[in-house]
Amino acid sequence: MHDFHYHDGTLHCEGVNLTDLAIQHGTPLYVYSANTILEHYRRLSSALSDLDHHIAFAVKANSNLSILKLLNDEGADFDIVSGGELFRVIRAGGTAKKCTFAGVGKTREEIEYSLNEGIYCFNVESEAELRFINKISNELNVIAPVAIRVNPNVDAKTHKYISTGKSENKFGIDFEFIEGLYETASKELKNLELRGLQMHIGSQLSEVKPFVEAVQRVAPLAQKLKQKHDIKFFSIGGGIGIAYEDALASGKDSWWQENDQNNTPLTIEEYASELVPILAPLGLKIMLEPGRLIVGNAGILISEILYKKVGTAKTFAIADAGMGDLIRPALYQGHHEIVPIQNTSNENETVDIVGPICESGDFFAQDRELPKLEEGEMIGMLSSGAYGFVMASNYNSRTLPAEVLVSDKTHKLIRKRQTYEDLINGEDL
Repeated sequence: MHDFHYHDGTLHCEGVNLTDLAIQHGTPLYVYSANTILEHYRRLSSALSDLDHHIAFAVKANSNLSILKLLNDEGADFDIVSGGELFRVIRAGGTAKKCTFAGVGKTREEIEYSLNEGIYCFNVESEAELRFINKISNELNVIAPVAIRVNPNVDAKTHKYISTGKSENKFGIDFEFIEGLYETASKELKNLELRGLQMHIGSQLSEVKPFVEAVQRVAPLAQKLKQKHDIKFFSIGGGIGIAYEDALASGKDSWWQENDQNNTPLTIEEYASELVPILAPLGLKIMLEPGRLIVGNAGILISEILYKKVGTAKTFAIADAGMGDLIRPALYQGHHEIVPIQNTSNENETVDIVGPICESGDFFAQDRELPKLEEGEMIGMLSSGAYGFVMASNYNSRTLPAEVLVSDKTHKLIRKRQTYEDLINGEDL
């Protein structure tokens, strides 16, 4: 679900007119729905109510301080992958005790910072990293809480860039090595506390089968480690996909397209109904690390059409947003529905929506049938709340867009638009 809808021909986020926001704050502009974020978090928590569960929001999906504060106030924990993300969580009102630190390349500085702040757990991705954390902990005279990330070698059947659970991926440790590594850590690495076991097989999964396959394979291992090493939690990662094909684009009132089974995403309730019976007998705290699921459909990127260019082969609508603002279409071939902010045209055209950046890959849609757009009109790229602004760049020395958070009929500017002075801040001649 999401809270974007047309009212009197103008797209709204909850009770706020998006045309008014674009005029007030300029474009490109990211807008997020607080209600959508909270609704998704609450639905997931409710579906898992039969488990001792903790939802750790994946900060990499959207790291704006106001988004983190919203979730922290709701009781969320956090999945982080850098020292900078830990700093953000703390600045947003959270604590390191609510954070698990993942990622294959943790630095000494990040490990020391996390230990000094009281990190809940490091999710360790290699034996070398495990020994490095033990070495630093010994030097600091502290005990480091760790969980080893197991690679279950399950094909998530998702885009190769966001698949993480197979043996050829850089993440995690081969299933066959896990028990021996816990044994080694228990006997040799005295500055570690073996606190849990972690896995994650990939992102944007559209069916429950890979999750079930992975959990069924790893659950007996978690049970063994609980009995032998007294681990406290089993983290099953994130990865539930969202719908990127939106009924708003076809003028329908419902959220998902009618009679399109391929476009119906895996629901939270289906996910829980399949996994809870497998996880409940373990008697462990179950941790999840959703990101896209919580914020993906909660965001929109608004852009103005600057020019139309009609050629012999293509019609181009050139927007003021580019791949530096939303890189998913160029990087992942990611699909975003594009809708007019003012829904006034009764005529369609086949068009490429492209940006101003000097790259042929700078596009949002190719050969897409859309309502006919005129210069000066505004469009919205839906489902841009995850891996949107967080992956933005200043390529071509373009300033980063502003961000706005909407709650009911009110809104707040949660990030100012960059200025040219901001672009060169920190540089010296």
